[in-house]
Amino acid sequence: MTTILRNAAIGVAFASLGVASSASAATDQATVNAEILEALTVTVNAAANSLDFGAIAESGSGGTVTVAVNNTQTCSAGLVCDGLTAVPTFDVQGVANKIVNISFVNATETLAGPGGATMQVGSFTSSANQLTLDALGQNNFQVGGTLTVAAAQTAGVYTGNLTVAVVYN
Repeated sequence: MTTILRNAAIGVAFASLGVASSASAATDQATVNAEILEALTVTVNAAANSLDFGAIAESGSGGTVTVAVNNTQTCSAGLVCDGLTAVPTFDVQGVANKIVNISFVNATETLAGPGGATMQVGSFTSSANQLTLDALGQNNFQVGGTLTVAAAQTAGVYTGNLTVAVVYN
């Protein structure tokens, strides 16, 4: 009988090793949060809606015309620049006091002209790479760029589009 009791006690001891008691377990919880932000919008301002390089005369060697975000024009040798220039203003709307990043969808854009002629505009700059939206969730920025004019560029009006993107930081 003692052998049976001893074997039973040993069996119970071994069995209890595989079972965790509630005295040795602990748990805790963490709070889980998520904030869904209001969608950002960016729209070109109706009163300032184009990047205009002005009137350009090409002398046979080509060159570049740069319009900075403050609407100043720089014309390289080989070109004569005249006329009014303009920079677009983009209005951003989102969550108050949030930071947004500004980028350009394409590094260059193609302008289409007469008879299938094209020109490239690139080296885009923005008056800010990041903006903090104000208490109403608003702010704006201006865009400049550089137009490349080829030697013997076909005369005429060239048009295209410039696409910007804004995202919350």
